[in-house]
Amino acid sequence: MSLIRQIWLLLLVTLLMAFFGSFAVWMLSARGYLETQLRLKNADNAQSLALNLSQQKGDMPSMDLTVSAMFDTGFYQRITLKDAGGRVVVNHEADAKVLREAAPAWFVNLVPVESVQGVAQVSDGWRALGSVEVVSHAGFAHAQLWQGSAKTAGWLFVLGALSCVIAAFGVRRIREPLDATVAQAQALMERRFVTVQEPKVPELARLSQAMNAVVVRLKSVFEEQSGQVEQLRQQAHCDPLTGLSHRRHFMAQLGAAISSEEGSGAGVLYLIRLVDLSGINRLLGHRTTDTLLQHLARALKEVSAGIDGAAQGRLNGGDFAVCLTSADASLPEPEYYVDALRRAFAEQAVSASVVVGAVHWKRGMPLQQVLASADSALAKAESRGAFAVELAEQPDAMLTVLGQDEWRRRLTAALTERRIKLMRYPVVDKQLMLVHYECPLRMQLDPSGEFEAAANWLPMALRSGLIAQIDEAAVLLALEEISQDYQDRGVNLSPVSLADSGFIPRLCAHLAAAPEAAKHLWLEVPETAAVDRFDLVRELCRQLRPLNARVGLEHAGEKLTRIEFLFEAGLDYIKLDASVVQGVAQDAARSAYVSATVSMLHGLGLQVYAEGVSESADMVALRQVGVDGVTGPAVRL
Repeated sequence: MSLIRQIWLLLLVTLLMAFFGSFAVWMLSARGYLETQLRLKNADNAQSLALNLSQQKGDMPSMDLTVSAMFDTGFYQRITLKDAGGRVVVNHEADAKVLREAAPAWFVNLVPVESVQGVAQVSDGWRALGSVEVVSHAGFAHAQLWQGSAKTAGWLFVLGALSCVIAAFGVRRIREPLDATVAQAQALMERRFVTVQEPKVPELARLSQAMNAVVVRLKSVFEEQSGQVEQLRQQAHCDPLTGLSHRRHFMAQLGAAISSEEGSGAGVLYLIRLVDLSGINRLLGHRTTDTLLQHLARALKEVSAGIDGAAQGRLNGGDFAVCLTSADASLPEPEYYVDALRRAFAEQAVSASVVVGAVHWKRGMPLQQVLASADSALAKAESRGAFAVELAEQPDAMLTVLGQDEWRRRLTAALTERRIKLMRYPVVDKQLMLVHYECPLRMQLDPSGEFEAAANWLPMALRSGLIAQIDEAAVLLALEEISQDYQDRGVNLSPVSLADSGFIPRLCAHLAAAPEAAKHLWLEVPETAAVDRFDLVRELCRQLRPLNARVGLEHAGEKLTRIEFLFEAGLDYIKLDASVVQGVAQDAARSAYVSATVSMLHGLGLQVYAEGVSESADMVALRQVGVDGVTGPAVRL
């Protein structure tokens, strides 16, 4: 029984005890008072009657008339006249049913009222004539007692009801801080660490103070660990001078983008070379050259700002690279970078120049082919002179050939006709046991064609506003498949779907309709969603928590330390991006960064998995640093 119910039970028992106790005390007091009044009345009437009878001088007919007159005019149960020898001379008794209707029989039997007879001596001077006994009827007392008890019970009920209303407000004031404390404790169980306002109730205030202190302490530990993890990330992934990704990490980012089945499946790679870096170094000096490189890196970041998934890196010396993934928004042309760098050099009053080589890539292209094409374009640009731009090949025009209306028709038809299917890629734990299947959605846009990966249709699905419907269809399909084999499956959700006001309620309705299958569903949102739309991710976790579905972040690592309230999100797991974990076996700095990240996330009660693991050596190294499971080409069941 809950504490609130116990309080209500205690209040009700107290009120009932007070009600019946007060009623019983009143009833006994009233009955005692009425019995006393009857006794006194009987005694007084007996004395008065005896005086009247004494004046009759022993004339029996006259005495009988006197007794009869008094009996008929009063409210008596019995009047008896006895002679000097104790024999009954005159006896008048009333009907026992008189005034019985004034009070119920059960009440009369339950609360008897005793009418004690009054006795007086009848005499003629000094000669004793006999005695008279007077007993008043108790029916009137029962009637008064019944009416009084009804009124008393009514007023006590009104007072009890008023007390209940007042108690309800009091219990509500107690319940509000208690509910807040319980909610905080529940949040801790769900790996959400939130602070609450301390209640005014001293006992609960001390409890809230202790729990808030735990949360504040955890937050400080998280912030401290986040700072350490960010430092390790900088050491493992970034060039110490410019802050951009160094060559190894940039290549991992580029390889992950090209091989990913998510996203648009296409993009552009820019190679940017600072011409004659050695000559600039001799002319300006080492320190000024370093400042120039830092301004160059800052300009690259500014031009790429606002583009999801943009990666910038310093490959060596004066060679820089930018990888952009095609999205609904247009990407900056290489001339934008050239103009930005030209302005940066002018502001520094430095005579320097750059050249740019660009190549468009699509998912599945070999990494070396993309790099070779970009390097060839860079060489052509360098041969043309300062601030030259060379594009290796024209972008694929497939998306624009069909047109937005045709894409919408194809996507809608595929959804309506359920020409969709979920792929299965295993995620295994440290013992290589299956944890769940990653299930990216593929669609058959042409009824006679192949099922295509999301990279081929996702950009136009975003532009057509169909992402929420596609994600909903993927969840429904996953629930259907889970209901058949009860094997855990993971489905990706787009940040665009979370922003749809009706998506989460529909999602909750689907999960509530299949509670057993919902227990085996893993829902994943990209790390960028938690960075840019944290409130939506937290709301998703809050609403899905009672339905037992798991929620996690995928493609995480680069921006984890920027999620200020990660400890409040209520997530279940994190999947580290392939660009973060690739090469961890050969790179001590990268291994230290992954280890610190895993330790920080484990401290928040989150499971940590690694994506895109392609080398068995990396699997062993990841297991050693504490990663709970891996997925990728190296995983074989």
